[in-house]
Amino acid sequence: MLKDLVALTKPRIIRLNLIAAFGGFWVASKWDLDIWLMIWMLVGSALTMASSCVFNNYLDRELDLKMERTRDRALPQNRLTPNFVLGYGIVLGLAGLAVLFGLVNTLTGWLGLLGMFVYVVIYTMWLKRSSTWSTSIGGISGAMPPVIGYCAVTDVVDAGAWILFALLFLWQPAHFWSLAIRRKEEYRAAGFPLLPVVKGVKRTKWQMLPYILLLIPASILMYTYDYVGIYFLVLSVGIAAVWFLHAVSGLGAKDDEKWAKADFMISINYLMIMFLTMILNTTGV
Repeated sequence: MLKDLVALTKPRIIRLNLIAAFGGFWVASKWDLDIWLMIWMLVGSALTMASSCVFNNYLDRELDLKMERTRDRALPQNRLTPNFVLGYGIVLGLAGLAVLFGLVNTLTGWLGLLGMFVYVVIYTMWLKRSSTWSTSIGGISGAMPPVIGYCAVTDVVDAGAWILFALLFLWQPAHFWSLAIRRKEEYRAAGFPLLPVVKGVKRTKWQMLPYILLLIPASILMYTYDYVGIYFLVLSVGIAAVWFLHAVSGLGAKDDEKWAKADFMISINYLMIMFLTMILNTTGV
């Protein structure tokens, strides 16, 4: 049961987003960390993200039966009851919001609530079932972690918060579509109108390009506003350029699955290297 409770929270997603939240916190702190504030920010963020993922599992429980990747989850296999999982999600969400509102600051609490609302209501309940725009608009929730980390320190949404938001918002569609291309038949069978399912793989590849390309000016702005140093600028722009060129090569790829797998790995490495460099190359006070 414990294994299923952990799996419902999608720990891999939480881990990746906590790195982003820490990156935002570090950039705003400029090497002068408030350790307890950072801990409470990470705890509150983790709990709100976990709650959103549990709600996602609860709402998608019937659709998950139709996909090989998800049919072995706890709810489709009746290892846990829907009412129990719903209660679990509510408790996690209330605990996370209490931490953000009470122990971090009010702004991070509202940002956490916004992220939950977009992911659970706008993305899971509405767009995921009805529109190819689900991935793009759902990216608003995925872009909240670094903003929450940043605003935990600044208590204001300024240029730094917006640039961090842009970096994560732009990264997500291309990252997810590379996975969706590989799983398009599963998504088709489950009835999810994702871009590769509705518009086809070629159109999806074209639509990935502007998102990846716009990561370059977003990285340049991080340097221009003096949040990071030259190493971040060079590495982030360089890796984004590599990713963009690989995405362009996909327009003529004969093996879509092989190309999409490589593109997915590039996207993961881009995010990890970008935030690690951001942390190590944050400018001082």
